[in-house]
Amino acid sequence: MKIIGILGDIGSGKSFVAKNFGYPVFNADLEVSKLYKKDKKVFKKLNKALPTYFDKFPIEKIQVLKAILDNKKNLKKIIKIVHLEIRKKMKLFISNNKNKKIILLDIPLLLENKINNKNFILIYVHSKKQDILKRLRMRKNYNQKLFQLFRNIQLPLDYKKKRSQFIINNNFRERSVKSSIKKILYKIKNERNRIRH
Repeated sequence: MKIIGILGDIGSGKSFVAKNFGYPVFNADLEVSKLYKKDKKVFKKLNKALPTYFDKFPIEKIQVLKAILDNKKNLKKIIKIVHLEIRKKMKLFISNNKNKKIILLDIPLLLENKINNKNFILIYVHSKKQDILKRLRMRKNYNQKLFQLFRNIQLPLDYKKKRSQFIINNNFRERSVKSSIKKILYKIKNERNRIRH
C-alpha cells in the first residue's frame, strides 16, 4: 500500500485534489468536525483546559473561533487535545484500508506534527494567491486574523514544496487536476515496478 500525503497552503484546494485521486481519503478537517459534534471525551478535555469557551456540548465552530481569536495560545491547547484523537483515527483509517493500493492523507499539519514517515509520497498542491484568497473569502467563517494564526503555526511553504516528490498546479478545474493526477499515478506505478525488477 502506498500512502500519499497532501501538502499545501490554506485554501489551496488540498481536499479537492485528494478527492480526485479516486482512492480512500482521510480528511482531518472533516474528522475534527465529527469530534466536536460527537465526542464527549474531547469536549471534557477542552472544557477542562478552556472552560470559558467550551461550556456546552456539542461544540460549535463559533466557540472554537472565539477561543482562538481571544488568545493565540489557545490554538496550541486545542491542537494538542484534538490532534491526539485525530492521530488515533488516522491509524484506524490506515488499518481499515490496508488492502487498498493507495490511500491519501489530507491533514493540514502533516509535517508539523511529524505524522509522515520516509515511505510517504508527498504531493504539494500549488494555487495562485488570488485564487486562494477568493476561495477563503467565500468561506462562511473567514477571518483574516484567524487565517494568519493558522499560517504562523505551519512550516514555510517553500520547505513543504522541497519535501514533496510531486507538485500539482491546482486551477480548481477537475479535468486539468485529473490529468495531473493520472501522470503522477503512472510515475508511482512505474517506480514500484522498477524497484520490483
